This record gives sequence, structure tokens and C-alpha cells, in this order.
Amino acid sequence: MPRPKRPRCIGVPPVVTEFWPQGSQETGEVILSFEEFEAVRLIDYDGLDQGKAAGIMNVSRQTVGRILRAGRFKLSKAIVESCRLILSGGCYEIDENRSGRGRHRRHRGGGCRGPGHGRCNP
Repeated sequence: MPRPKRPRCIGVPPVVTEFWPQGSQETGEVILSFEEFEAVRLIDYDGLDQGKAAGIMNVSRQTVGRILRAGRFKLSKAIVESCRLILSGGCYEIDENRSGRGRHRRHRGGGCRGPGHGRCNP
């Protein structure tokens, strides 16, 4: 039995949680977890390297690399195959210090939500 996943720290969950293609027929859906979104945001959008992003998310550099690879694959699949993109689930904590709402406090933002909401318990 594998050990439980350590929750990844994210700043603020995305405000918009669904994107869908216009002008073509939708061919399915892809679920992007909040920690995959955070890894893509930190590395591709904010321009951080994997080491700094790993420190922010409170995981190893190798783990953030795996999360990033999965997130990039899901984003490209949604674009290439005209799939609806849904941001949902995962195993994460919201770091209120990074969101600007608190001081060095964390609370569980998502946790392990079971099948269809991330892969906390494979």
C-alpha cells in the first residue's frame, strides 16, 4: 500500500474553473487538478524554475516536474482534441499567507476527494 500523498500548497484556486471550445463540437472533457494548474502557473506563466516552484508548493523538484508534465499534457490534449477543460480536485492546501488573506496559516482547501477529483488515493 502506497503512503498517502502530501498535500501540495497552492496560493489561490483559480476563479474560473471551466473552459470549453467554441466553433467546434466538444469531444469530451479533461480534468486538470488544482496542483497541476498551480505548477503550470508558477513555471510557465510566472517564469519560475522548478526548484523555486517546488519550494513554494512544498514538494520536491522531481514531484513538481511530474505534476507539471501531467498538467501540460492535459492542457495540450484539451486544445488539440477540442475537449472541455475542467479545473477541479486534487490533494492540496491553500496557503493563506500567499493569498494575502492571513499570516503564516494554512487550511485544507481540497484534500483527497476520491474518484474523478484527482489521484490522491490511486
